[in-house]
Amino acid sequence: MTENSFFGRHPDTTDLAEVDDVQFLDTTLRDGEQAPGVSLTPDEKARIARKLDEAEIDFIEAGSACTGPGERDTIKRVTDLDLDATITSFSRGIQNDIDLALDCDVDGVTIVVPGSDKHIEEKVGTTHEDNVQNTQELVEYAKDHDLWVEVIGEDGSRADPDYLTELMAASMDAGADRICYADTVGHATPDDTLERIKPMTELGPTSTHTHDDLGMAVTNALVSVAAGADLVHGTINGIGERAGNVALEEVAIALDHGYDVQPMDLTEVYPLAELISNTTGVPLAPNKAVIGENAFTHESGIHTDGTLKDDTMYEPYPPEKVGRERRLALGKHAGRAGVEAALDEHGFDADDDEIHEIVQRVKAIGDRGKRVTDADLLTIAEEVIGQDRDRRVELVEMTAASGSGTPTASVRIEIDGEERVASGTGSGPVDAAVQAVQEALGHAADASLDSYHVDAITGGTDAVVTVEVVMSRGDNSVTVAISDADITRASVEAMVDAIDRLIANEPDQVLADD
Repeated sequence: MTENSFFGRHPDTTDLAEVDDVQFLDTTLRDGEQAPGVSLTPDEKARIARKLDEAEIDFIEAGSACTGPGERDTIKRVTDLDLDATITSFSRGIQNDIDLALDCDVDGVTIVVPGSDKHIEEKVGTTHEDNVQNTQELVEYAKDHDLWVEVIGEDGSRADPDYLTELMAASMDAGADRICYADTVGHATPDDTLERIKPMTELGPTSTHTHDDLGMAVTNALVSVAAGADLVHGTINGIGERAGNVALEEVAIALDHGYDVQPMDLTEVYPLAELISNTTGVPLAPNKAVIGENAFTHESGIHTDGTLKDDTMYEPYPPEKVGRERRLALGKHAGRAGVEAALDEHGFDADDDEIHEIVQRVKAIGDRGKRVTDADLLTIAEEVIGQDRDRRVELVEMTAASGSGTPTASVRIEIDGEERVASGTGSGPVDAAVQAVQEALGHAADASLDSYHVDAITGGTDAVVTVEVVMSRGDNSVTVAISDADITRASVEAMVDAIDRLIANEPDQVLADD
């Protein structure tokens, strides 16, 4: 690998396969929270921090203590968890920020000081000499208070390389534990990155902080590591200001798959991605590397057939490596092998002619621009094979009300011939109805709602919406889409139909919960 490695052919880089160790500093709770519309509560930050720690992330930047009392409460909530990771606070180049961080009981601080002329002269309004002196004094103060210290040269990608090196050298001389190159505005090319970070790596432990405005965040992070950096700043899912920070999961899989370097527990990647997406409200792009819905989903007949014969045929690495599962989707590109595999998964035994007819109907739905859900496939199969479907779970009646008080809902559901009535409350009528359904079904159903999505398919005040749910029970999952003018009814019918599909082949009375 060394002989043919891109990283290592340049005299200022090392073959990544020869790198001993790379650590991560996750700044999802700080830089990630600076993405528009993202705000995390203390409990949410604690939940994410705990999951980051389980993923063996070495450093967690919990926030900026200088932001205000509420932010300090959230940082303190994280430090109280007693995690294995080093917990830090982001600090500006003033002593009070370090004092506020100390009040939060953090292990360390990342001190950001101006690196470029633009920031030194226009933003802060100081001189190059005073900036160096102030930085040294801050480092000495933080070290005197037993803090781990990293100094970040803000806007380093637009800084004069010689001055940036001088500033970072002064930081190390003052006792900093490490220094950090920052492409604050996502300006850098790999050449810019190498030019500035290589001299820094010769001064001491060096980190890299890259943004994705040019789509080069991962490449610049890898160039940094090849140049000698041993810690990468980033966020899960790449959330952050503007185009976002470098996505740590992408750096991790690149290092692991390409160079056999393991900076984190990759099996925790997808659970982390889902947690952060759900908590921040920033959805995962379906085509996103590693964590996108389509990353391990195959629809094309050729790809599906090849994947069924050999898991590695059309995938660079197994989905289990990053906590995922492979999915075979059905649509206009579906082939016989994929349809047959999906039917087999749901317990259908069809002959050649029946499978051919089912494939044609699936393709016809796909040609109309529709996604073929599991429920669509099963309905088609039942019609083609002539197999009657005996429903075990059916919605009989539902009412929901919101008004000015607490939203409430009640449902009457028939389960294995027995009617059950239940009610629920929630943050809205849909949530209340879902709670009522779950209460009626009982804990023995053991089905979880994995995904809930709503699309308006007509306009106006009487718009029809489509609710799509993904529910799972054990190792089985099913997708159901229901359209209705009433979003609450569509939601409940989709859930009930999904559960009915999931328990179709289960023993009688699986839902008994007296």
